[in-house]
Amino acid sequence: MADYQTPDDLKSIPAFVALAPVEANAFIAFNHAVERKDGLIPPKYRELISLAVALTTQCAYCLDVHTSQAAKAGATREEVAEAALIAAAVRAGGTLGHALLAQRLFERHRGEGTE
Repeated sequence: MADYQTPDDLKSIPAFVALAPVEANAFIAFNHAVERKDGLIPPKYRELISLAVALTTQCAYCLDVHTSQAAKAGATREEVAEAALIAAAVRAGGTLGHALLAQRLFERHRGEGTE
């Protein structure tokens, strides 16, 4: 399934919006507000943050869009690599945090006699 995810899918956004226009237009307005150029966070950093989140959510479309936008905003390959490794570390940290929760829940369930 070489065409499972393809940039051409993005062309179907208008048809998708038409299926649920109230919700989709609210989402698009929110997305435009977040992507604004006049915010306190400069565009390059916004794109590096977006790219890091796209890496952790594993959204191929977001990776495509935000890699392109990061390059246009002046990010370097080295900055993209650092953002990727920061995202990987945060994702791993989240796993550790959930492991601590799992240990606590395990102890609670074990104490209650359930496995």
